[in-house]
Parts: sequence; C-alpha cells; structure tokens
Amino acid sequence: MSEPLYTLPPALRQETRAAGYLGWLRENRGLALPGWDELWRWSVTDLEGFWGSLWDYFGVRSRAPYERVLADARMPGAVWFPGARLNYAEHCLDGEEDDGPAVLAYSQTRAPIRLTRADLRDQVARARAGLRGLGVGKGDRVVAYLPNIPETIVAYLATASLGAVWAACAPEFGAPSVLDRFGQLEPKVLLTVSSYTYGEKPIDRRAEVALIRDGLPGVEHVVDVHYGPDELPDALAWDDLLAEPGPLEFEPVPFDHPLCVLFSSGTTGKPKAIVHGHGGILLEHLKSLALHWDLRAGDRMLWFTTTAWMMWQVLVSCLLVRASIVLLDGNPLHPDLRHQWRMAELARATHFGSSPGYLMACRKEGVRPGEEFDLAALRHLPVAGSPLPAEGFRWIHEQLGDTVLLNVGSGGTDVCTGLVQGSPLQPVWAGQMSGPALGVHAQSFDPQGHAVVGELGELVVTAPMPSMPVGLWGDDPGGSRYRATYFDTYPGVWRHGDWVRFSSAGSCVITGRSDATLNRGGVRLGTAEFYRVVEELPEIDDSLVVHLEDSAGGPGELLLFVVTRQPLDGALRANLKATIRSALSPRHVPDTIEAVPAIPYNRTGKKLEIPVKHLLRGAAPDTVAAPGSLSDPTALDAFSGFARRAPAPERTRS
Repeated sequence: MSEPLYTLPPALRQETRAAGYLGWLRENRGLALPGWDELWRWSVTDLEGFWGSLWDYFGVRSRAPYERVLADARMPGAVWFPGARLNYAEHCLDGEEDDGPAVLAYSQTRAPIRLTRADLRDQVARARAGLRGLGVGKGDRVVAYLPNIPETIVAYLATASLGAVWAACAPEFGAPSVLDRFGQLEPKVLLTVSSYTYGEKPIDRRAEVALIRDGLPGVEHVVDVHYGPDELPDALAWDDLLAEPGPLEFEPVPFDHPLCVLFSSGTTGKPKAIVHGHGGILLEHLKSLALHWDLRAGDRMLWFTTTAWMMWQVLVSCLLVRASIVLLDGNPLHPDLRHQWRMAELARATHFGSSPGYLMACRKEGVRPGEEFDLAALRHLPVAGSPLPAEGFRWIHEQLGDTVLLNVGSGGTDVCTGLVQGSPLQPVWAGQMSGPALGVHAQSFDPQGHAVVGELGELVVTAPMPSMPVGLWGDDPGGSRYRATYFDTYPGVWRHGDWVRFSSAGSCVITGRSDATLNRGGVRLGTAEFYRVVEELPEIDDSLVVHLEDSAGGPGELLLFVVTRQPLDGALRANLKATIRSALSPRHVPDTIEAVPAIPYNRTGKKLEIPVKHLLRGAAPDTVAAPGSLSDPTALDAFSGFARRAPAPERTRS
C-alpha cells in the first residue's frame, strides 16, 4: 500500500466538526473512539446507536417522539424512526436570523441576487401561502421546469413545508424528456420559466413549455417565474403567487413521507422515479455536510449543478447547517475555462464542488488556480460525478496545498449522497477515495456474494441507510420494481452497479459501471482506469472504450474511440497502443482505434459505454438512448458507422 498523498495539518483537524462529534460522543455517550476508523466501524455495527446519536447531536426536532431508531433492518423495507413527525423544510429555515447571506445567486440572465435568512423565510412563507391558495396540500405533486435560481429553492422549501412532493427538470431538457419524468407523477402545479440566457445566447423555451402543458392534462395551475425577457400566456406570475404574506408553518409528516422525486438518467428507458423521504434526506445530509465536508455556519458552498441532479438537493441542504448557498446558472465554461474559479474567488467560497472532467480539463489547459485567483477562504474541494485520476489529485495538491481538503466521493441519485468519500480526519490517497462514508457498510462483492479486498468487485451496501429510497413512484404495492432494481443480484444486499476495489487500508477506487467493465482473457479492468491512461496523452481530448464479447468464448473485440487534437494517423495509433500496453496490460491493447467528433455523455457527466456497445452490436440508434438523456444528442451519431454484424443484446435497465 502506497503512502497517503497528504493529510490536513493536526491543528486544522482538531477544529473540524468531525473532531467535535467525537468529543460529543465521549461526553454524552461514554464512547471513547480514538479516531475515524473506529468511528466508522461503530457507525456500521451499531446502526441504532449511530443514527440515534446524530438525531441528538444535530438537534432534530419532531412533533412526536420516535418509538425506536430502526424498527426493522431488513432490506428492502427497513423502517426508520417510526412515530416521528417532522419536516425537512423546518430544519432548513429555523434558527436566528442574521444579516449574512443565505443565498448568493450569479446568473448569465440577470444581475446577482443576495437573500438573507430573513428574506428566504419571508419568500418561503409567501410561496407557501400562494401554493396553499392553489389547493396544494399534503401528498400533492409540485413540479418545476426551472434553472438554478433562488426562486427554485423558495418553491422547493414551500412545497416541502406543506408536505407536498417536489420534482424538477432543468429547462435545457426537451419536452419529451420532461414528460417522461413529470408524466409519471400527475402533478397539480407546474412552475416554469419561459426563457433564459446560456453564455451570451438567449434561449426561448415557450414552445417547449406549451408542449409540456399539453402533455400534463392534470396540471391545474401553471406559475411563470419571470427570468428572461419573455412571458407565458395563461399563467400565474411568480410575483402574484408571492403577493400575500402568510405564516411560516410546517406540516409534520412521518420520517418516510415523500419529500422529492429524483429521476434516473433514463438513458435506455423511461427514467426511474426515485422517491426520497423527509427524514432520510435530513439525517443523511446533516451527517455528510457536517462530518464529511466540515460545513459550518457562515461557510459558503459553490457547486455548479442543474436542478435535475441530486447535487442540487445537497446544495439546498447547506441551509441545514446555516451555511450559505452560492448558485451559478448558465454556461459554466463561459467566457472561458477559468469561470468557475473566478466565481469561487468572487463569492469567497469556503467549499467549491467540482467534477473530475472539469479539474482535468483545467490541468490540461495549464490553469493554476492557486496562483491566478485569491482562494484564501477555500477549505474544502468536494468532487463527484466520475472517478478522478491520480494525476488530478496531485495537481490539486500542488495548486492548493495541505490546508484544502480534496474530498472525492461517489454515490448517486438512488441514495442522494455519497457512499464512499473522505473526511477531514482521513488521509487523502492519490487516485483513491478515502473509504466508506459513516453509516454506510460498503463492500466489494465477488459474483458469489463474498466480500473481497484488493480486487475488483460489485459495490454493495450490506446494511440499511435512512436515505435509501422510500420506493419507486408507481411501483406495485409489493415494491417488485424497487426490489429488482437494487436487490436482485444479492438478496437482502444493495447492489449499486459500480465496480470497486477496496484496499487493506479501507480506501477504494471506483473504476466505472460494473456492466461496462472490460474483461479480456479473465483480466477485469474498469473503464476509468483505461481513460486515466489514454487521456493523459496531450493529443487526446476524450475517449471511450467498449469490449464486444465473443459468444464462443474468445477474446472478443476491444474498441477505443478517441477525440483527438490532431489527425489519428499510424504514429498516434502506435503511441496509444504502446502507452496502454505499458500502463495497463498487453491484453488491454485495443483491436481497433477510431476517431470520433464527440464522446456521448448523459446529463450528469457520465460516459455512455453501454449505448455505444448496443450500437456496435447493430441496434438502431433510436433504441439505445433517449435523446433527452444526452448532454449532446448528436454525440452518438458517428458510432453507427462502426456497427458490427451481430444482433443487438437486450436493453439494460435505466
């Protein structure tokens, strides 16, 4: 096992919320846990003790006492905090008011906006009164076709305060993609914008909104959030919705009452409508933001996200710990690659969330954020979306030093949090995540269901978590689709769908989706390891690798597709093969290397190996991926020309 890249200095570790929680456990629970490893072990072996301690430590308020922490630990079907009556929005908005910002919003459509906690409370109370006047009550669905702006946060918290259920799509989604999602929920109210600006380009969405309205006949009211220059006909203006003041009240609901519906990517079928509950999101986000990200009152969290990604929910939850939310809306790369660093400087962000793709692009471009920008306020750099290569870890450490924690994590929409991630009390390992999150009994399983260390296997969670979904919207009463989605491979164990390798120290590497893993001659390799090697070459901007298995048991065909900065000639092909042979193995040298104009990604930044694989097997382009699920709907076009003469396999679950 190699040495860690770095750890935070001891003085900084002692100031963290995680260190404070260890002290609280010692004083209030009589638990003298020496450090993080012991804390994690206790958190997954005494689930009731751990999650019950978080309830007390963070001062969770309930109108009725819970009967016990975990009444039924079976998966699926775990029962958390029965009897409790609480509300997520109340915990976001309570506490003393001050003049500091609750929300700082920067947009390419309009001037910046600053909301204090008092401003936010007032607007949520008014939106609550307005929604209630429209007939919205407990269990009703309110859906939003809105960008990452303060009005979206206000509407979300107002919806939650009523016990109604929230769902959102970003306005860059086309009408068919929106209807695939919202159409499952039968919403009562639709909130939408008519236009916005992306970079310097005005975007008119009135035609898309008209199609969405036509496709949702059950919608009783449409609210026009005036953002760009246009207005919607026959819609209630946002200002009119907020015209009347009202009391800021909160409907007490059970722990598992639906808070929001998040949607899977829907790449290969109708998106799964994943239901998350008030209590699960509340407790999980308190834990993750405070103990893993060390987010404190007065801190400022900047993370570019759209309202369709789970990170938007995490961003809103910064209010739970009285931190400020920094919103960015528009083109995150406009006017140039340095835009997000520039905004982190402007907002004096203490936490700057990012993606591996963005960081590696900055590294390749020669950006030097530690020298070019005043990032003196920055303490924490959380990263998610895909694996970050070891070179990215080293670059961030070189740029920002030992006092900024690089915290790379992985989780997903399904649990609305990270399953594996770092913390201020753990070392940072180059190319690896520090380990499973508190309360997450994450392991790597072989095909027989045995835990393995030091080798690749399926990422599983063997004990329940409060933020596991309440269910899938529209599932049958027995939850058969939910069970088939997560528990079909290992009964009673959550299979996440990622390919992972844990070290003896507990750190881990996620190498890609398990259904996209390369298997040549019995040697398994995750696609992320492949990309790490290929995309280090200065001639390569992006890449995608696919293995077509041989049904007769042969080695099959390994195909590498690249986006290049120069023509793909014989010399570059030879260099690619030599680099892969040296860095990975001879078995993983591609049989075929082809140039393409673009690599297909879904809207959360994940490469789409499986749809490409289906295209190569002869599937029709319109059957492998829903166009609305792609960040660039044209990115798949070039791959059809490389199709092999073989029948297409069955489509995978979305």
